[in-house]
Amino acid sequence: MKKLIVANWKMQLSYQASLDLARKYSKKISGLKKEVVICPDYLSLPIVATIIKKTKLGLGAQDSAAVTAGAYTGEVSPVNLRALGVKYVLIGHSERREHLHENAAIINAKILAALAAKLIPILCIGERLTEKINGQTKDYLAEELRRALKNVKIKTAADLVIAYEPVWAISTNKNAKPLGAEEAEEIQKFIKDRAVKILHKTVRILYGGSVNPKNSSEFLKQKNIDGFIVGGASLKVKDFSLIC
Repeated sequence: MKKLIVANWKMQLSYQASLDLARKYSKKISGLKKEVVICPDYLSLPIVATIIKKTKLGLGAQDSAAVTAGAYTGEVSPVNLRALGVKYVLIGHSERREHLHENAAIINAKILAALAAKLIPILCIGERLTEKINGQTKDYLAEELRRALKNVKIKTAADLVIAYEPVWAISTNKNAKPLGAEEAEEIQKFIKDRAVKILHKTVRILYGGSVNPKNSSEFLKQKNIDGFIVGGASLKVKDFSLIC
């Protein structure tokens, strides 16, 4: 499978800025050997879908509901996202865990609903600084994988992606810095091996956490790093195109 590079724009841009950035992406980044996916906010999704329709860029959502339909005010159905042209959906991002109190049960339900709607979930996991300092990184990740992937079945390895984003390394956190490439590789291999035991498939494992043009090539040299989820650097066309 191709390396996968995901741009997570979060809630950093105005509506117009999102459209302008999508147009710049279409000119600068389309046609690469890697698979590149844009995840704008919900409001921008329909127009961004139109802007990138004739390019090789893929469309992703930053979240989706834990059910496919019903009386759930404010939620967005994965079925409707799929109908819009969305291919991937981020699930369990650390910011949703922290600010919206999403737990493993909610994340698991969202993954199952996304798969039912034929979306490809990108499960985001990563330890906090406390777990890292206490030497609990692998135990924490193993438990998160077990809970989030409960009863999850996929037909092919391309049906689900896992993104490892150590919370303390995400660029929006104060004093954030990325893991060294070799240390990241060790954790990625651990996650990949655990995922194989649960899913019986070797899915792609992405790395996220202060990825930039200076360190991206070193990360991609590692055997078990299958791409990136990029936050801050994805808002700058020059930086993101260099990463891609």
